[in-house]
Amino acid sequence: MRLVGKTVLITGSTDGVGRLVAKRIAAEGARVLVHGRSIERGASLLTELRAEGRTDADFLEADLSSLAEVRKLALAVDTSEERLDVLINNAGIGSGGPAGKRALSADGYELRFAVNYLAGFLLTRLLLPKILASTPARIVNVASLGQAPIDFADVMITRGYTGTRAYSQSKLAQIMFTIDLHEELAEKGVTVNSLHPATYMNTTMVRQSGATPLSTVEEGAEAILHLVLSPEVEERGGLFFDRRKEARAQAQAYDQAARARLRALSLRLTGLEG
Repeated sequence: MRLVGKTVLITGSTDGVGRLVAKRIAAEGARVLVHGRSIERGASLLTELRAEGRTDADFLEADLSSLAEVRKLALAVDTSEERLDVLINNAGIGSGGPAGKRALSADGYELRFAVNYLAGFLLTRLLLPKILASTPARIVNVASLGQAPIDFADVMITRGYTGTRAYSQSKLAQIMFTIDLHEELAEKGVTVNSLHPATYMNTTMVRQSGATPLSTVEEGAEAILHLVLSPEVEERGGLFFDRRKEARAQAQAYDQAARARLRALSLRLTGLEG
């Protein structure tokens, strides 16, 4: 995909791998919509982009731990933009390390499930009409090799909670959504894929978890950009990549009944049901 004249929204793009992806995409000539919680970091990135001559960029503030804020973000994009050619659902929070504690979102949902999965689910659904009007288009969900099956009897993990389990469940949910959305949009000109960009990148999320970085944000950015730009994945969707190689996700991702249960739950939790 050539990005000149295209519009790209990258959630969680004021820091870490998202920030680098935003800069690389701007360098390709796209209009870049930067998203984050920090006005200061957003302004800093816009300043950097403009210093490099990339003036077609804007910052959108939203806290994705609130579904109301997700709706606000979608409305801002819908009203300000004529098109949306690429959506990269990159925003997320990590496991919190060994001491990761259970916390709730503004809507009362388990925090990692809410931010890492539900926010992207709702944002994508709300922006889908604009994406469909901009085909050929691409959606990239930044997931992880860390995946855990969803216990539908206790999705919010009220028993046996660990930050790692919550994070891994949310990432598998992203992959299940990717497969589901691909099946819905395969014949409509929208390519939907997910990936593990790199292992323990040198990001704030990784450092806060207590893990030692093993790879760079540059490696992760290259993997994400591969799914945005590469002709190899044109019209090939519903796939999971480990960096730039096609891989298999956890088995539940390929369980059609489990995906249907997740879809129904997600529509209900986000208020899109019916």
